[in-house]
This record gives sequence, C-alpha cells and structure tokens, in this order.
Amino acid sequence: MREQISAMNETHHQAQFHPSPWVVRFLERAPTAGTVLDLACGSGRHGRLCHAAGHPVLMLDRDISGVTDMMQLQGVEVMQADLEGGNRWPLGKRRFDVLIVTNYLHRPLIPHILAAVAPGGLLIYETFAAGNAKYGGPGNPDYLLEKGELLRAMPPEFEVLAFEDVELQEPRPAVVQRIAACRQA
Repeated sequence: MREQISAMNETHHQAQFHPSPWVVRFLERAPTAGTVLDLACGSGRHGRLCHAAGHPVLMLDRDISGVTDMMQLQGVEVMQADLEGGNRWPLGKRRFDVLIVTNYLHRPLIPHILAAVAPGGLLIYETFAAGNAKYGGPGNPDYLLEKGELLRAMPPEFEVLAFEDVELQEPRPAVVQRIAACRQA
C-alpha cells in the first residue's frame, strides 16, 4: 500500500512540475524570443520552460507563491491577479506571441484569452473535460469542458493546428481537451 501511495504521489508531482507534452510539442512553433503569457501559472512549469528557451514571460496567477523564485530573473514578470473576481481583465489590451493555459477553466475569460493572442501568435490550451470526475477532481461541470467546446470557441481568425478530446493515463489518469491554434497575421 505504501508503494502505491508513493507512486501516486510521484505521478502527481510529475504532473504538477513537469511541462505538459502538449505544450512542449507546440512551443516549438513559437517565434524566437516571442513574449509568453503563462495564465493561471500555478508552479510556473510552462513559464519556466519558456524562460529557459529564451522567451520573455509573464506568469499570472491568483496565488504567486509557486513562482516567487522567478521574480528577480531578467525577462520574467510575475503578476498576482484574481481572474475570477471582478469584471476587469488584468492585462488590458496586452498581446502575447504565445498564450498558454493548462488545468484551468473560467469560461467568461475565453474572449479575453483569445483577444490577448497577438497576430501570428499561438494559443496552447489544455484542461479537464467532461468525464474527468471518474478520476477525481475536478468533477464540477463548471470546471470541465463539454465535448468539442474548445474547438467551437475558436473564432475564424484562428487556424486550428491540432485539437484533441482524450482520456489520458499518463502522467495521471484524466479526461482532457486541448487545442493549439494560431491567430492569423
């Protein structure tokens, strides 16, 4: 039993701190030194990856305790903002060459997220989908994408590079939806 718990903890640790293979796959398309927004960044796993690859990065979250070690680095901006509290999008009209969102969904933000992708920029989005409740949290439908929801959210000015609605076993079992899309220049 102890070995099972240890293995589960290691799997959770990997999922929490190692970059998503989906993000890694599409980050290769990012413009050299293009600006990156890691939205709802948590521990900053994707912002860290982008910074290491030479991108200027904005890491934004309600709780920035997971990225305070990044605050003094050149090319890194850390912003604390409650994305769900209030009606104001904290980034105004700022645009980014790459916008990454993983394991986060607040539907009222989707138009702001799309607007924050610069012309020629890349959106990489991956989060939980309907059916995930069988694996634990989140199970609340407010935090789970409906079948094909990310794909339907893409306006005509976005070219969808890839879309998946899949059940994963690694790094931990989950049902996710993910999209990579480029805003036409």
